[in-house]
Amino acid sequence: MYKKEEKKKEFVYGFKQGIPIAIGYIPVSFSFGLMAVSAGLPVWLVVFLSLSNVTSAGQFAGTNLILAGGGYLEIALTTFVINIRYMLMSLSLSQKVSDSFTLPQRFLAAFGITDEIFSVASMEKKALTFPFMAGLIIGPVAGWTLGTLLGGLICAARPEAVASAMGIALYGMFIAIIIPPARKSRAVVMIIAISVAISCILRYVPMFSAISSGFRVIIATLIGAGVGAFLFPIKEEEET
Repeated sequence: MYKKEEKKKEFVYGFKQGIPIAIGYIPVSFSFGLMAVSAGLPVWLVVFLSLSNVTSAGQFAGTNLILAGGGYLEIALTTFVINIRYMLMSLSLSQKVSDSFTLPQRFLAAFGITDEIFSVASMEKKALTFPFMAGLIIGPVAGWTLGTLLGGLICAARPEAVASAMGIALYGMFIAIIIPPARKSRAVVMIIAISVAISCILRYVPMFSAISSGFRVIIATLIGAGVGAFLFPIKEEEET
């Protein structure tokens, strides 16, 4: 009985920790629902995309490629490059999980890792239990999916002209992502500028016109990140 009560306590604690994240996810996923449905995808498919992905920039980029008729390889590589950080986050948290974690539970926890969930989990002082991680993840996943559903339903119910105008939400989403860190870091500004320059070259220089939009994203991301890592390496903290 004590063990069961302890698991319940851990779950409730994790759920409370995830409530602010869930609330913050709703407006972002709402924008995704508006954008995707206004572009022609059915509401049920858009909701399924959010429920099965739980990503932000990667989900927007992948959906845009689907709408543009991108190939499977192009979509897979683009979303992989954008979302590869989640693999690194999961590997980092794997060092903090308790010994009671089973392999299926590790898979479930890894599925729900996002930037915000990783930040909260990594700040925990004690070992991470599965009930805690389940509680922490379930709220944000529900918030992300609910926001998508609401955005999709509202867009589907609006006049076509208004719904089409909602596509601007995608650009607002990316601006909201890059502006805050860019204001704090010169390195981020330089990396963004390099990536934009590479993307423009690939888009407007005739000799690169055969490169699809998805592969332009991949190339610009890899070059921007590579140049950024070379020019602005993170110095290891000196041992005291």
